[in-house]
Amino acid sequence: MSRLATTIAILLLTCAIWPSQAEARVRLEYICSVQGQQEVRLTGLGMIVGLPGTGDGAKNAPTVRALRAAMARLNQPVLDTEIRNADNVAIVMVEATIPRTGLKRGQKIDCFVNAVMGAKSLRGGRLLSTPLTTADARNQLVIGVAGGAIVVDDPARPTSARITQGVDLVQDVTALFLSKQQDLVTLLIDPAHASFWTASEVARVINSEFTFESAAKTIAKPTGPGSVEIQIPQQYRQNPVEFIAQVLESGIDTPNTQARVILNPRTGTVVVTGEVEISPVIISHKSFVVEIGADDPLLTGPGPFIGLIENSGRQSPQQLKDLVDALNKLRVPTADVIDIIRELHATGKLHAELIEK
Repeated sequence: MSRLATTIAILLLTCAIWPSQAEARVRLEYICSVQGQQEVRLTGLGMIVGLPGTGDGAKNAPTVRALRAAMARLNQPVLDTEIRNADNVAIVMVEATIPRTGLKRGQKIDCFVNAVMGAKSLRGGRLLSTPLTTADARNQLVIGVAGGAIVVDDPARPTSARITQGVDLVQDVTALFLSKQQDLVTLLIDPAHASFWTASEVARVINSEFTFESAAKTIAKPTGPGSVEIQIPQQYRQNPVEFIAQVLESGIDTPNTQARVILNPRTGTVVVTGEVEISPVIISHKSFVVEIGADDPLLTGPGPFIGLIENSGRQSPQQLKDLVDALNKLRVPTADVIDIIRELHATGKLHAELIEK
């Protein structure tokens, strides 16, 4: 009975610890993508008809020429003088995006249209069939055809609209994730996590997960802070998709996050990522003073005073989060917090990348 109780206790302890360990691991698919998987943007110039007098108007020569060409394609040629009013017609730019997973011929996607001439509103119109191509000038192959009824989502912007499922793909668009040798695939690490440490750790995890399949050979090697090159094992070369799926299922313990401070003065938002440190400094701003790991105490005058000194010593770097918390205790406005962070970065006391939006 004693042995049974001990076994049950060990099992319960294992069950209690296991979820926390699993949750601590981040799957590679959340921080990596496969090279070759990229969005494909399609564009085209089209014509919307049926507008209630809110089109480009007869004064826009390109619209008149486009309308005349459209009539000619329908075996109804007309002269410019016969098109006395083009208020119900508008020239638009059509855009669509194929997701990075790719699509097959016959599938449908949404598209967006924007007036490029003098139209006042696209509401109530319909897009004539418009061929869409990629931005590659060397390859003008038609990938899809757009058309259908216009939907204006934002009443404040009536010259921009959307067509739900308005693009029919006429060509397959697939992700080319294999190299020319057909046995190499490259993982691209998300820029927010890219670093030499993360790349090395991703390669180590992959080599560890596929030790048996690779006969203990190294199949993954970092080629930079944001990329890892993987050689597909022999048994997976006929089915590389399965191999990539297993790779992306692998987990990494606490991926490195680059220290960044993101400021948005318009919304008053401050976002701190990673371990953002600040060197010892004394901040005197308006009616308050903050001392961060300074060698000598500051002789303060009237006004609030807060000192930030960790047990590791006065000259040790402190966390930016502690400074922000201290400023919040003093009820410092967000605009002043942003100004202080800017000054810390300008003087080299902020050890992080500063991004302003």
